[in-house]
Amino acid sequence: PSPSPSPRVLQFMLLHLKYLYRIRVEVTGWENFPQTGSYVVVSNHQSSLDLLGLMEVLPPRCVPVAKRELLYAGSAGLACWLAGVVFINRRKTDDAIEVLSDTAKGLLKEDVRVWIFPEGTRNHDGSMLPFKRGAFHLAVQAQVPIVPVVMSSYKDFYDKKQKKFNKGMVFKISLPVQCSCTGVSSQCVCMNPSLSQGSVHVLECPVSVSV
Repeated sequence: PSPSPSPRVLQFMLLHLKYLYRIRVEVTGWENFPQTGSYVVVSNHQSSLDLLGLMEVLPPRCVPVAKRELLYAGSAGLACWLAGVVFINRRKTDDAIEVLSDTAKGLLKEDVRVWIFPEGTRNHDGSMLPFKRGAFHLAVQAQVPIVPVVMSSYKDFYDKKQKKFNKGMVFKISLPVQCSCTGVSSQCVCMNPSLSQGSVHVLECPVSVSV
């Protein structure tokens, strides 16, 4: 994958939405976010509002990865396309593996970063869904670190089922310490669930949303 300048366009657009709805985004742990080199970012996934968080901390030369179905999800699909998202077809395992393999090569050759939501689908209740292992295979293939990003729950101000969206809320993002994959093999990812479970525990840590 090659990083696209279009995420900066989306950042500019979302900036106006953030001010319109008076959403304040607070980020802690910037010192844990690598400024150089390639890495894989893993983050919890709640709704399309994740784009606000993603655009707030998206590092330079970073390529988000998402399921192909999202490309056809109206305005959300357009936003993802503008964000330079790499779409994978999860129904065709061979295609998905090929995309991830090419992405791993790109990490090494082009010094880029990749952002993945390892739960694989949105989760609205605040708990964590089982992780897909693609992000961890990708990091291991490229021998690059995993950088977790934890977004606070939206349930205090946003609930799609109840059609609730309150203005003037605080949205917090925490950037915990990265996890090294140096010397780890793909076989270890399959045989040792603790590699992904470690990131699950990190992403499950609650982030305070008090003003």
